[in-house]
Amino acid sequence: MPDEIVPDNNLIGETPTPEATPEAAASVPQPVEAADEPLDALAEKVLQIIADTQRKPRSSVKIGSGFEELGIDSMDGVNIVFALENEFNINVPDEEVKNIRSIRDLVEGVRKLVAEASPA
Repeated sequence: MPDEIVPDNNLIGETPTPEATPEAAASVPQPVEAADEPLDALAEKVLQIIADTQRKPRSSVKIGSGFEELGIDSMDGVNIVFALENEFNINVPDEEVKNIRSIRDLVEGVRKLVAEASPA
């Protein structure tokens, strides 16, 4: 006879759901965070450039990261913009730089400028 009686809260005939045990619940896939969303080659390259200029592991730079979260100040931002301009052969206008608030903004800004620079 078991020392401890665990109540069975399932109705008769019901099969317990996989989440009913802690072990099973841990094996249920969790939603993927936006920061881990699949990235295209351009986004990957931008994130790699940011990681390189900041001397951070690429894995720490996510599309959903903010500059403050990554410790990026205004001087770092200037260095990142220069590196992106050189890599993608684009010119980021000063007005555009002022509107960039996140890594996602930076990726989308580069995407827009690359598209504009490409012959139609």
